[in-house]
Amino acid sequence: MQNRYPLEPLVGRILSPFERFLGRTSAGGIVLVAATVVSLAIATALEGNLVSEVTQRHFGLSGAGSAFDLTLLHWVNDGLMTLFFLLVGLELKREVLVGELSSWRDALLPVAAALGGMVAPALVYLAFNARGDGAAGWGIPMATDIAFTVGILVLLTWRVPRNLVVFVTALAIADDLGAVLVIGVFYTPELDLAALGAGAALFAVLVLFNRAGIRHPLPYVLVGVALWLAVHASGAHATLTGVLMALTVPARASRRPAQFERRASELLERLREERTDAATPDDALANEQVAHIAEAMEDAAIQAQSPLQRMEHALAPWVTFAVIPVFALCNAGIDLRAVRWSTVLDDPVTLGVACALLFGKFLGVASFTWLAIRLGVGRLPAGVSWRHMLGAAWLTGIGFTMSLFIAQLAFADAQLVEAAKLGIILGSAFAAVVGMGWLYLAAGKQAAGVRDYNQAS
Repeated sequence: MQNRYPLEPLVGRILSPFERFLGRTSAGGIVLVAATVVSLAIATALEGNLVSEVTQRHFGLSGAGSAFDLTLLHWVNDGLMTLFFLLVGLELKREVLVGELSSWRDALLPVAAALGGMVAPALVYLAFNARGDGAAGWGIPMATDIAFTVGILVLLTWRVPRNLVVFVTALAIADDLGAVLVIGVFYTPELDLAALGAGAALFAVLVLFNRAGIRHPLPYVLVGVALWLAVHASGAHATLTGVLMALTVPARASRRPAQFERRASELLERLREERTDAATPDDALANEQVAHIAEAMEDAAIQAQSPLQRMEHALAPWVTFAVIPVFALCNAGIDLRAVRWSTVLDDPVTLGVACALLFGKFLGVASFTWLAIRLGVGRLPAGVSWRHMLGAAWLTGIGFTMSLFIAQLAFADAQLVEAAKLGIILGSAFAAVVGMGWLYLAAGKQAAGVRDYNQAS
């Protein structure tokens, strides 16, 4: 039979490499690295002050002086990053309900490791900055960057067990929650109680939507926008709206699998009857009944998925390939020519952040993991040995997106922000190199066994 669409195979061959790239878990980390390199290159080539001038330009919904006349940097950090926090909240909720955090026995180990990975880096940072202007930056090295860390682990899946990737993902999600709590409690200025009350009322409306069984995303989005405006006006960081919205998104589908199966069988039977009728065209464009059956099947499939799943799947590519790279472009840029490398080790903020990420994260994650197992409240994941776990502990020192975000909140002084950025880049880079080298060399003897275990699981 002649192909009615002769260009389709060619287009498929062109698009499939891109589709495979976008479908890889490591793609997010690769795109983030590229955005960071571009940001550094632009800041160095055009000088950091020119980049700052662009990001400090004001854009508003009305004239100057409006409550929503914000700089480009604020629109990115307060607006776009709300989508990032919404995705983090959705992932956390899914993990708590049905994932690695759903069982106390399985959740305690990554939660304990995340707690150690927050406490130890903060203490290491304060060892360099207990006094002085940099003291407020203790929260900067607390969170692990999921895209970078999991991306590296995925690249090493032939040498490390799959359960190590699952463990690190759960750990990163848990310490992202900790970072959100730190932002809400310690990096929030004075609050406007009236606006905060309005936000609480809007959050209650979202909860009522959930309890009433509303599954369409539009009501949640509309009330969520109003909630963002209220939280922004209250003085709390507007990105916390994303986590609040995630808590209210329904996690249960309106149609159970058995119901979906019955409905799908009915529709397939109708489709067979329609196609066996010789008098009707066998084409959805020419046959309205076929088109209606296809639409009904699509609706049934949507109802068999939870709103949480649909929203997470819809948001993930936008956050991974648009929001986070734009955030990196606006925040990661440092004029490398202006850095006095001979005096970098004299800056307590840069040194504190770098050492906290490289050594504090490793010590905290490794020691709290060992303590949890020693006390019997946790257990190593199946197929994971201590050499794998220690390599992963080094990798958790890759703190990028959330670290840059907290640095913007912690310091009003641009020089302190620049010093923190440099520490984040140096600490994360060294943690990535050490972690990759550790896992590559330490797990080398077990690589064949790991491949067999991954294939079996």
